[in-house]
Amino acid sequence: MDKKVKLTRVIGRREFVDLPLLHIHNTEAKIDTGAFSSAIHCEDMKVINENGISYLTFTLPADYYSGNKTQHHKTSEYSQKKIKNSFGEAEERYVIRTQIHIGHKTIMADFSLSDRKSMRYPILIGRKAIKGKFIIDVKQAHLNGKKLSLYLKQILKK
Repeated sequence: MDKKVKLTRVIGRREFVDLPLLHIHNTEAKIDTGAFSSAIHCEDMKVINENGISYLTFTLPADYYSGNKTQHHKTSEYSQKKIKNSFGEAEERYVIRTQIHIGHKTIMADFSLSDRKSMRYPILIGRKAIKGKFIIDVKQAHLNGKKLSLYLKQILKK
């Protein structure tokens, strides 16, 4: 029986990521294994009705995303969930599913939309999105998904 070997990749505690469907490129994200879900900073979130269809609208402000312009998005594919914030308090948030390109892999992940103005990074990647896909070295940053074999060679030389 021929089994396909799964290549494991290593990422650091911070990585530059792309969210291509949201036109976000090369933006630094915090990899947070203490957080279950992922979040993205946005503003002006509201639900509107057009011709009997509910749409979620939101704005991704340019100041938070490297080299990007302020973008206004509208989607009918969203949900609402109770999510614990960084203080452990449950709050109702809108959630969208989108692609994220991280460390040479493109995966689909759920992102809650939240006001992260007071946070250092506009994008937080929680363990639900990365579970089984990456190994995280919390001592490193910006590994960009190095192959595990190359990473091990590098650290064993030290």
